[in-house]
Amino acid sequence: MAVERISRLSEEIKRIIGDLIQNELKDPRIPMLTSITEVEVTKDLRYAKVYVSVFGTEEEKEKCLEGLRSAAGFIRREVGKRIKARYTPEILFELDRSIEYGIHISKVLQEMKKNDTN
Repeated sequence: MAVERISRLSEEIKRIIGDLIQNELKDPRIPMLTSITEVEVTKDLRYAKVYVSVFGTEEEKEKCLEGLRSAAGFIRREVGKRIKARYTPEILFELDRSIEYGIHISKVLQEMKKNDTN
């Protein structure tokens, strides 16, 4: 039961933060091609680790992360307003590199396939 509740809360926080990034944050460090890939909420509901995927250079990714971290208080307050929970988790942002890794693996596999046909 608790795992299901945490899962639902994670998905709701993911939806809310995605909406905030797209519609309410005006920080120029946060590009339009920023998306939330996953949210992990701890069992005690005190912390939420938010994985962010950013399309751009390494410098743009770091600036985006800085912008999100500086807006963490605002984001936490807005999440608290929109969900019904005893505690509003502290928001921790991390870069999600899984998409980049998947693209890298895909390229490696294509090169291997190309080498096998030659």
